[in-house]
Amino acid sequence: MRLRPSILVLAIAVPASLVAGLTLGSADVSASDVVSVLADRLAGRPPADPVNDAIVWSLRLPRVLLAFVVGAGLSVVGVAMQALVRNPLADPYVLGLSSGSTAGAALYFLGVVPLGALPAMSLPAAAFAGGLLTLVLVYAAARDGSSVPVTRLLLAGVAMSALMASLTSFLAFVSPDPNKLRAVLFWLLGSLSGASWTVLPGPAIVLAVVFLALLGLARPLDALLLGEDPARSLGIPVERMKHVLIALAALLTGTLVAYSGAIGFVGLIVPHAVRSLTGVSHLRVLPTAFVGGGLFLVWSDILARGVLPGQDLPVGIVTALAGVPFFLLLLRRNRRPFA
Repeated sequence: MRLRPSILVLAIAVPASLVAGLTLGSADVSASDVVSVLADRLAGRPPADPVNDAIVWSLRLPRVLLAFVVGAGLSVVGVAMQALVRNPLADPYVLGLSSGSTAGAALYFLGVVPLGALPAMSLPAAAFAGGLLTLVLVYAAARDGSSVPVTRLLLAGVAMSALMASLTSFLAFVSPDPNKLRAVLFWLLGSLSGASWTVLPGPAIVLAVVFLALLGLARPLDALLLGEDPARSLGIPVERMKHVLIALAALLTGTLVAYSGAIGFVGLIVPHAVRSLTGVSHLRVLPTAFVGGGLFLVWSDILARGVLPGQDLPVGIVTALAGVPFFLLLLRRNRRPFA
């Protein structure tokens, strides 16, 4: 019963957050101006105000939509990873994807290695390649024959995260260009400033595919929360499930990090908040986390754009500042997050 009011609140919050994201910012745009721009665009008419059209349609709307996609994606991956390792402190970056993507981006952007000489390479591609390589190394180190023990997987992820973080720190230390270093640090803390209509389809399509796949695996995810042996007794192919979940998490997290940088706490906080409303059934947790994660990052980005006048604060700073106290409060209120 407690789920129905939450669904109503989320249904109202989505369009309200969209309007807020389009109106709030360094330039004042009223809600009526937003409606006018959207109506002109949908009707195929020339914009009545080219300035408002550029602000709303070309700058803010892609950014708000990308924020929702990234937040939703990190949240559902967080749900899946917490079920996989049966640890409520797991997040989308637990296997080193974030650190690997960060190292790949730093290698490309700082020009320490000649990745920039490759015409087909770009910053998102370099970040994705770095995350994928890190995950392959983690999986190879953790694999024990045909099985992948969770403990070894976590330890390998921690080790590779430390290695990739050290590589990134070294690259930053030896970089001769302070402007490039500042740009990389901004990207490492998470940024949605690169959002555009050409960027948006890639992460949106990957999110849709992975989300639908996880929904199809909702009952096996429920079984994994009981432990590997109980899940096997229920007919769940545990090792195959691990492989599938790791692949899905790698695909979505690597894609999101490649376009938005490493935005922390979304995949850790939102699943906890959602479970306090829905219980642990993944058929309810996943859709609610999808919407909740999207809304959380949309509002975090609104704050990031408005805290410092004329400056764009990295959104990862806002998610950490807002997320840590909230997470500690959740830990105090809910001592059995999977029950």
